[in-house]
Amino acid sequence: MNLRNKIFVTIFGTETPLGRSFDVVLLYMIIISVTVVILESVSSIYSTFPDLFASAEWFFTIIFTIEYLLRVYSSPHPWKYITSFFGVIDLLAILPTYMGLVFDQPNFLLTIRALRLVRMFRVFKLGRYVKEAAVLVKALQMSKHKITVFFGAVLTLVLILGSLLYMIEGEENGFTSIPQSIYWAIVTITTVGYGDIAPATLLGKTLASVAMLTGYSIIAVPTGIISVEIGRAVRSGKRSTQRLCRGCGHLVHDHDANHCKICGSPLPEKQA
Repeated sequence: MNLRNKIFVTIFGTETPLGRSFDVVLLYMIIISVTVVILESVSSIYSTFPDLFASAEWFFTIIFTIEYLLRVYSSPHPWKYITSFFGVIDLLAILPTYMGLVFDQPNFLLTIRALRLVRMFRVFKLGRYVKEAAVLVKALQMSKHKITVFFGAVLTLVLILGSLLYMIEGEENGFTSIPQSIYWAIVTITTVGYGDIAPATLLGKTLASVAMLTGYSIIAVPTGIISVEIGRAVRSGKRSTQRLCRGCGHLVHDHDANHCKICGSPLPEKQA
């Protein structure tokens, strides 16, 4: 293999000792860098070690910049990687530090703070190295239509409840508008119960009781849907294997596959 292919196998793959070592090192880098961002928000700690935080941030930014450039360079389809989910996440992991060099005036302090918070996107880089994350993502994809229908039904329910409470209670009891009443319905059905507004009439309390019981009845529905799909995804995953295609970078293939189902390139041999 030439240098570009070697870098590709090391960075995108996990079937070689060097690739696994690269993933482990990068995992620790991500965790430590996110911890630094969290500690930087504590003023007492940051004021004691400002130079240390600045140095650490530039260190991690340079490391992740090198990683990002190597991924673009070694990818068979660079633009596909750049526009992919993980490509965008990798870019967001390094962009805020460089943007901070541009927005250095006092008027841009809020912008800089927002950019610093974007660095927390580095935590999403962890998903690339967690095998179980693929199962969860697949389960969410398989259940998205059912979840959409469920949330549509819940939205209809809170619209009806909010409108009824607005008519029953009125502005004198805190239900000043239908949106305010819908907010109350959402808080009630989700069993959060802030208590900032509450019905005062007997009819309003009766309807609120119905909303509370309904909330307990439906709150487990999305959990059940996703749990079923996770089980299906796990069973499906047992019939597949992870072998990195050097042609397109696709990772998950059928257990008995010899060629990539995306681009048709020969797959590496299965590990014993």
